[in-house]
Formats: sequence, structure tokens, C-alpha cells
Amino acid sequence: MAIRSRRTVYYLVLVVVTTALFTVTYNVGMAVWEGRPQPLYRSLEVVVQSFTTTGYGEDAPWRTPQMNLLAITMQLAGIGLILTAVDVFAVPWLRGTLAPTAPESVSGVSDHVVVCEHTPRTEAFITELDARDRAYVLVEADEETAGDLHEAGYRVVHGDPEATATLEGARLDAARALVADAADDTNASIVLSARETAPEVRVITLVDDASLARYHRAAGADEVLSPRQLLGRSLAERAPTPVTTDVDDGIPIGDDFELVELTVASESDLAGRPFGEVRLREGFGVNVIGAWVEGDFETPVSPSTTLAAGTRLLVTGEPERVTRLAEATATTVREFGPRRVVLAGYGDSGRAAAEALAGSGSALTVLDVEDEPAVDVVGDARDPDVLAAAGIEDAAALIVTVGDDTTAIFATLIARESNPDLHIVVRANEEADVQKLYRAGGDYVQSLATVSGRMLASTVFEDEEVLAYDKQVSVVRLPAGDLAGRTLAGADVRAVTGCTVVAVVRDGETITEVDPASFTVAPDDEVIIAGTDEATTRFEREFGG
Repeated sequence: MAIRSRRTVYYLVLVVVTTALFTVTYNVGMAVWEGRPQPLYRSLEVVVQSFTTTGYGEDAPWRTPQMNLLAITMQLAGIGLILTAVDVFAVPWLRGTLAPTAPESVSGVSDHVVVCEHTPRTEAFITELDARDRAYVLVEADEETAGDLHEAGYRVVHGDPEATATLEGARLDAARALVADAADDTNASIVLSARETAPEVRVITLVDDASLARYHRAAGADEVLSPRQLLGRSLAERAPTPVTTDVDDGIPIGDDFELVELTVASESDLAGRPFGEVRLREGFGVNVIGAWVEGDFETPVSPSTTLAAGTRLLVTGEPERVTRLAEATATTVREFGPRRVVLAGYGDSGRAAAEALAGSGSALTVLDVEDEPAVDVVGDARDPDVLAAAGIEDAAALIVTVGDDTTAIFATLIARESNPDLHIVVRANEEADVQKLYRAGGDYVQSLATVSGRMLASTVFEDEEVLAYDKQVSVVRLPAGDLAGRTLAGADVRAVTGCTVVAVVRDGETITEVDPASFTVAPDDEVIIAGTDEATTRFEREFGG
């Protein structure tokens, strides 16, 4: 029974019991104290009159103190019941009447994306849609959540996304695509309803358990995305292991050109020196796109910025030159023996991370709240004793893939205090918590919502190719759009958007030597840009055509 229904029942029972008790007491009092016996129904009438403050009839005034005290008690009880009735009946009615109500259908929208339902991952995707001025309709099953979203300015309809009537109300037949991000079994049902409502519309689902992807495809999904698994593998690559390469897997830009993230180690020759002093372009022949300094992306990098330990550089260049820079940024003392890596959280991302580390030569310790065959330590990652049992004090790295960000933040704080030299890699479920995790002591934090939003945007909009989903930088290949006929310097791309054009694709050839002042972008060109997610969306808004 719903809470509101239970409160109504409890209130009615209270009224009946209170009325019966006062009726009997009043009837006895009139006979014993007043010497005026009367029928029980007459006493009930007086009690009701007292509760409702409508009068007392012929019984007032009373001669005895006992009856006057009883009358006062009934009056106070009546006021209490009236105030309680206001809370039980009037307040919920007013709240329901005045609260924003989401519509059950929309009109006048086409070529939009139907999104089922509202989650941190679809929120990131909606942000991508807004940046591109693309229409969407959000389907939300929870009435209160739908009302709040409607009031906040979202284009939302309230209804069951598994029902064909709801999808018809969202105008799925006129939509560009449908994206489903509910529970895995619910998503399969949504796909079936979508196929019945609009057989030709493209259907994309997100799946938490990758083993269930085939059932989504069997239901009719065109694309099934597994961002948790992708992110788990990506986080594992960030853990220092005996076979970890000095250079992270780069993003190929051309045949002999790549974009790579490098971390400045505390013992490297570059650590502690100003950026302008190290002169990376002159010394290594690479272009520095930007740098993450204490969690913030700085582009261009100021000459006065100190390359502190943990600073991550985003560079482009030929693989050999990038490798030379990687050797300069890495620690000068290499440790090749087995290194302990603690994995906190053995869900989908955790399993993917464990599989990626299987051949790394690391001593892997898995920690989780559930007891499973692959779990070495059972307990809460927020418990210092549990982390100590997992060997956190002697570990080289900690990978955190727990289910909620609050747990991840606290586990990061404890781990950092227990082992100041620990390399901590964390999955953030929501983009808003990324900076909190950095402040808590994380060395590398990646947002599941961000990865999901990039995957969805690249899948839905086929003219946009995201070259890497699981990096802290967004690297995208786009049509030239409004850049056509202009130079990069003339358009002032970096100042306007915060993005850097790292290459131009012309007639199938990737051009990496692009002079901003003299190279003119042609209408049929494609540009490869790099920057934060916010910067790339600004680029699309300014130059997307």
C-alpha cells in the first residue's frame, strides 16, 4: 500500500476510535456527574458538534468540573483532528494541484531523439544534444521526476517507456532515433515496443551486463553500447604495471601521427620546471595541445605553469618523437618486479579491468562487498581495515569502480592517507563528482556519464566520428562546416572554442602540418579537433554549419 493511502487509513481509524471513546465517556459522565442520563446517539451528536466546533446543543453549560474538563479535552482533540486532516488531505491535494505536471504527449517535433529514461548517462547525452541544437523528447516513467524535469525546462513526457502509447506520444514515428537507458531487461522491452510503434526508427540501447547485449539485438536493437566495460579496460591501462608501456595507447590521427596523454612523474627531469623553460616543441618536435593541472584543462599552456608531478600533457606528433618525450616525463628509476594492484568494486567495470590486468604481471587483489569466487577481500571499501586487508599500504595502484560516487570519494580519501605514494584511478558515475574525486586524492578520474554521452553522440550522429571515448580529452572528426574558406588563425578557433585543430582530412589524406595563418580549409574538408567536451561542443555550435 502506498504511503499516502496508509496515512489516510490510519487517520480514519484514529477518528473512529477517538469519536467512540469520547462518546462513551461523555455518555457516562452525563449520567454519573451531571445526573442527566441520555441516549448514546445524543452523546455522539454532542461529540461531533464539539469536534467540528458547530455548537453543543442543550447540554451546555455543564455544572460539574469533570464535565467541563471533558468538554475542553474534546475541543482540543477536535482541533487536533482538523489540523491532522489538513496535513493528510488538503496538503497533498494542494501539492498535487500546484506541482508541475509533465505532459503525456508532444506535438510539432520531428527528426528528434527519443530518450528513455533520465539517468546520469542520458543527462550527459542530452547536454550533447543541446550543444548541437538537436531536438529530443525525454520519456520518464516516474511522475514526480517527470514533473521536476518539465519545470526545469526539459522536453519531457510522462509515461511508461515500455508502452506503445507512450512512444506514440513522444512521436517516435517522426524521430531520428531512440536511446534506451533503463534496466537491461526493461531496455529489451522498450526495443520491442519501439519496433511495434515505428519499425524504421534506429534503436540504440545501453547495457550494464555485456552478456545480455545479444538479447537486446534479438529484440531488434540496431546498436548496443557497453560503456562500463570500455571504461573498466581504460582505467586498467592507467595502473602502473611491470609491462605498462611508457606511452599510453595513442589516438592515431594519420599514418605517422598520433595524439597521446603523458603524465609527468615525480622523479622525471621535467618535474617542477616551468612549461616555458622546458621548450617541448623545440626539444622534442611535438605540439602540446594542453595540460591537466590539478584536474583543470589548460589550453594553451601558460609558460609560467609549473609541470608538477602528476601533470598530464596532451601532445601530438610522430610516434618516435612522442616516445622520446615519454621517456623524459617518466620516472628515471624503473621498477620491473611484480606490483600489487588493488581493485575496489567487482561489477561490470571491475570485471573488465581485472581481465585487462590478467596478463600484466601484476599481483591483483580484488575487493568487493559481495563474496564471489574472484573476490579476495570481502568488505566495504570505505572501511580502513578492509583496505588494509587488501594490502593498500604496499600497493602500487588502486582502481576504484564502486557503484556510487560517495563511496568512491571516501575510499579515495582513506587510500590516499594510508599510502601517499599510491597511484589512484577512479571511475566517477556522474560528471559533477569528477573534481571532488581529484580533490580527494585521485590521480586519474574518468566519468562514466561522459564516456556514455560520447558513445551515444557518435552513434546517433553518423557525420561525427569520435576517435576516442575513454580519454579525458575529446577527439572528434567533423565536417568543415563554417570553417570552409577560412584559416584557423582567421577564425581564431582556439580562442573562440578552446579546441585545437590537430589535423585536416582532405581527399582521404590526413594533413598534420597545418599552418594556422596560411592554410585555408576547403568546403569538403574534415577537421580533427581536440579539447574538453565543453570545448568540442562550443566548436560545433560555432562552426558546425
